[in-house]
Amino acid sequence: MTLFRKLLRDYRVSLLVVMFLLGAFQCLWAKICERILGTLTPLLSRLSAAAQMNLDDVEDIIFEGPGKVIRTLIGGELITLDRGMDIMTIGYVHPLMLTLFCIWGIGRAAGAIAGEIDRGTMELLLAQPVSRSRLVLAHLGVDCVIIPALCLSLWAGTWIGVWMVSPIQVRDLKSLPERDVPAPVNYVDVFTLGRFKLSVDDPKGLLKDAAKRALEREPKEQQEERLRIDPARFGPGLVLVGGMVFAVSGATMWLSALGRYRWRVVGIAVLVALVQFIVNLVGQMWDQASWVRPLSIFYYFRPQQAILRGDWCVTLAEWNRGKPLWAVPMPLVLFGTGLLGYALALWTFRRRDLPAPL
Repeated sequence: MTLFRKLLRDYRVSLLVVMFLLGAFQCLWAKICERILGTLTPLLSRLSAAAQMNLDDVEDIIFEGPGKVIRTLIGGELITLDRGMDIMTIGYVHPLMLTLFCIWGIGRAAGAIAGEIDRGTMELLLAQPVSRSRLVLAHLGVDCVIIPALCLSLWAGTWIGVWMVSPIQVRDLKSLPERDVPAPVNYVDVFTLGRFKLSVDDPKGLLKDAAKRALEREPKEQQEERLRIDPARFGPGLVLVGGMVFAVSGATMWLSALGRYRWRVVGIAVLVALVQFIVNLVGQMWDQASWVRPLSIFYYFRPQQAILRGDWCVTLAEWNRGKPLWAVPMPLVLFGTGLLGYALALWTFRRRDLPAPL
C-alpha cells in the first residue's frame, strides 16, 4: 500500500490534466454538435429537397472518395448527420480522444519499469522489502483506480456539455442571412414541338419553397426526439473506453518489463499502436484488406455500437466472407489483452537481470 500511495502521488498532476482535457473536449464537442444539428443539417436538408434527393444521398456524395476516410473515423454507416445521439457519440471515437487514451496508457506504463531502470532508481526501490511481483501488482492497482477516474471525467464532460446546449433548437430558415441562403433553384423543362423547343423556367423559386415546406412537415415531437441527447446512455460506452486504455497500458507494461530505456519503449509502443490504427482504418475502406482488422485492438473498440444499439459483440465477419462467424464480446478482448500484458510483464520482470545503472 505504501508503494501504491506513492505511485498515486506521482501521477496526480498529470492525471488531473488529462481528466480536464477529456471533459473539456466533450463540452466542446457538445457545442459542435449543437452547431451541426441546429444549422448545418437543416441547410443540407433544404438543399437535398431542392435537388429532389434525400439526406442519405447527400451524405453519400459528401463522404464519397477521400471523404470516406472522415466517415470511417466518425463511425461509418452507423452514424447519420441528423440525429443528436449519433453526432454526440463521435466525441468518444474522435482521433484526439484515441490519442489521449494511448498517450496516457503508453506514457504511464513505459515509465513503470523501464523508466525506473533508465533513471537508475530501480535498484534503490528493490533494495527495500518490496518484491518484483508486488511492484507490478502495485501498478495494476493504480490502473484500477486511475482508469475509472478517466472514464468518469469523460462522462462528466458529456453531462455538462449536453446541459449547456440542451434543448437543441433548429435555426429558423427565415432568419438566415442572405449569404447563407442558397440561390433560388430555376427549374428548366424543355418541350419539343416539331422543330421548335420550348423551355419553361421557374423564376419564383417554387422548388425552393417546396424544399422549405418539406422541412416544416416534420412533427415537432419527432424533431425533438431526433435532436435529444441522453447522457445516461453514454455510460455503457465507458466500459469500452476503460478497456481500451487498460489494453494499451497492459501491452506497454510488458514492453517496459523487457526494455531498459523509457523512450525506446515509448517509441516501440507508439509504433505498434499507430500500425494497428492504420490497419483497422485501411481495412474499413478497402474490402480486400478487411481480414486484417480483427488483428488490431482498435477493431474491438466500438463504443458507438454499444451506446446506440446496445450491441457488445463483434462477429468477425471479415474472416467469413462478410457473414457472422463468432460473437466475440468486445470488453472480453480489451480487458483480456490488458491482463495478458500484465501477466507477461510479471513473468518477464521476475526472471530478467537488472542492468547496472549508467
